[in-house]
Amino acid sequence: MKKAMVALCASLITIGAFAQWKPAGDRIKTEWADKINPDKVLPEYPRPIMERAKWENLNGLWNYAIRPQADAKPDKFDGKILVPFAVESSLSGVMKNLGKEDALWYEREFTVPAEWKGQKVLLHFGAVDWSAQVWVNGKEIGTHTGGYAPFSFDISEALKDGSNTLVVKVLDGTDQSYQPRGKQVNNPNGIWYTPVSGIWQTVWLEPVPQEYISNIKITPDLDKSRFKIEAFSDAKDAEVDVKILDDGKVVAEKSGPAGKPVMLKIAKAKEWSPDSPFLYDIEISLVKDGKTLDSVKSYAAMRKFSMKKGDDGWVRLQLNNKDLFQFGPLDQGWWPDGLYTAPTDEALVYDIKKTKDFGFNMIRKHVKVEPARWYTHCDRLGMIVWQDMPSGGEGSNPWIDYKYSEMENNNRSEESDKNFRKEWMEIMESLYSYPCIGVWVPFNEAWGQYNTAEIAKLTKEKDPTRLVNAASGGNFFMDVGDIVDSHSYPWPSLKAINPNLANVCGEYGGIGLALEDHLWVKDGNWGYVQFKTPGEVTDEYVRYADRVLSMTKSHGMTGAVYTQTTDVEGEVNGLMTYDRKVIKVDEGRIREINQAIVNSLSEE
Repeated sequence: MKKAMVALCASLITIGAFAQWKPAGDRIKTEWADKINPDKVLPEYPRPIMERAKWENLNGLWNYAIRPQADAKPDKFDGKILVPFAVESSLSGVMKNLGKEDALWYEREFTVPAEWKGQKVLLHFGAVDWSAQVWVNGKEIGTHTGGYAPFSFDISEALKDGSNTLVVKVLDGTDQSYQPRGKQVNNPNGIWYTPVSGIWQTVWLEPVPQEYISNIKITPDLDKSRFKIEAFSDAKDAEVDVKILDDGKVVAEKSGPAGKPVMLKIAKAKEWSPDSPFLYDIEISLVKDGKTLDSVKSYAAMRKFSMKKGDDGWVRLQLNNKDLFQFGPLDQGWWPDGLYTAPTDEALVYDIKKTKDFGFNMIRKHVKVEPARWYTHCDRLGMIVWQDMPSGGEGSNPWIDYKYSEMENNNRSEESDKNFRKEWMEIMESLYSYPCIGVWVPFNEAWGQYNTAEIAKLTKEKDPTRLVNAASGGNFFMDVGDIVDSHSYPWPSLKAINPNLANVCGEYGGIGLALEDHLWVKDGNWGYVQFKTPGEVTDEYVRYADRVLSMTKSHGMTGAVYTQTTDVEGEVNGLMTYDRKVIKVDEGRIREINQAIVNSLSEE
C-alpha cells in the first residue's frame, strides 16, 4: 500500500510538471519533442571528458521574467521556462524575443544533498548567451560574458541548510552588439536565424573536496606513442596519479606533481580514426600525503592531425601521418523546437550518426559550439570536426574575391577585439582535450574578419597540435594558417590555391528541395539551386561530388564541405528536413560517392 501511494504521488508530481509546461507555438517539431519529461530534461552527465561520480542536474522548470535592464530583480515572475531551452525556442514553453533593452531573469530553488556536507559545491553552466550575473541566496556569486563556453562558480559560502535560491540575470544584444553570435539576428531572414538568449545548455551542481582537480588537458603524441596528461589543482605539494586503460586493463601508469605534465608511453598504441575510433579510458587521482583527495575519469585517443606535401607537389591533409581526404557537411546544429539546443541526447547524436551513414568522415561545425556531449559522440563514433568560432562583432571586411591580401580593414573597437580573443580562447580551452577536433576555424568568410594573421598565430600558439583554417572562404592571406579555403556555390571549386598550404573547398552545394509539412516558413524557402524531387537532388549531388573527386587529382583538393546537414529555418538545402523526419536524398547513392571521395587519397 505504501509503495502504491509513493508511486501515485510521483505520478501526480509529474502530471503537475507537465501541466505547467508545453511547447509553445505551432511550428514544425522533431519527434524527440514528444519525449521530453520536464522533470528529467537532458539528464545525461554533461562533461564526459572530466567525469565525477556525484552531481545534481538543475535542468527543469524555473521561474522567468522579462524586464527592463535597469529594473531590480522582480518580485513576481511571468511564468515558467524549461531550462536549458532558450527563451525564444518552442521547447522553453515561452517563445518570446528578448529586446535590446531587456533583461531575462531566472529563478529556482534547490537543495544540496546531505552527503555533500563538508565539501565545496560548484555551480556549472554549460553555456548562457550572452551575459550572465548569478546570485545564490541573495549573494552575488559572479558574472560571465560569452555565449558559447562553459563556466562555473564555487557557491559553497553562499549555501544554507534546506532550500537555496538561485537567480540568474541575462543580457543579450544579439546583432545589436559586438558579441559573437553566429547566425543569430533579431530579424531572421535568408541565411540568418532566430535569436538564442539565456541558458541553452545544462545547469548542474558538483561536489568537490577542499583541494580538487580543477581542469585536465590531454595531448596525444602519435610519433612518440605517448600521452601528455596535465591535471590542474591549487593543492600544495600534491601529486597526480594517472592510469590509462584498454578495456579495463591498465596499459600505462605514472605519477607526477599536480599541474605538471605527466608523460605516459603506450606500447603498440591503438590509433583513432573514423574507421576505427578507439578510445583509451583514463583515471586521474589527486594524492597528498598518501591520501586520495579527488579523482576523475576521462578518455583519450592516439591520433595526429597534420599535412604534408606529396611527390605530386600538392599539400595533403593527413591523419596519423597518412593522407586523408576530409569530407563532410556544413553542420549548423539548429533545431526547429530547441533552436541551439537538441531536445534530447538521442537527438543530439542522431545527426552525427546520419552523417556517418551518409559516408562522410568529417563535420564542419558552422559558427556554433555544441554541448560537450556532442564532441564525445563524435569521439566515440569516429567523426573529425572542423570547429568554427561563432562569427559576429565589428570590422566585417569587404570581400576581396579570394585575392592575395596584404592589407585589411581592422575596424574593430578595443573592447570588441578584447572580447573576441577572450571568447575564442575560452572555447578552445574547453574543447582542447576532445580528440575529434582536427581544425580550428577562427573566421568564416569576411564576417567580422580582422587581424587575420595575428588571430591565426594566436590560435596556433594556443594549440599547435591541430591545423588552423584562418578564414574559411574569407579574404585570403599568403601563408597564414595551414589551409586555403574557397567557398563556391553551387559547384565545388578552388578559387584560391597556394602550393604551400592545404587547398580545400570549405562550402559548396546548397541543393534545395522544399517538402510540404516539413517547412519552417510557408514562403521564401530557398536553396542555391532548387529541385522538385529527391531523385533530382541526388543526381545533382552526385554530379557535384564527381567534380570533387576529379579535383583531388587535378587541383590537389584535400578537403571539402557540402552545404548542408539539415534544412535550417528558411534554408531548404539540407540532406534532411529541419524536423529530421525525412531524408531528402537516396542514401545509398550518396554514401557510395562519398566513400569514394574519402578513400581517394588513401588508395594512391
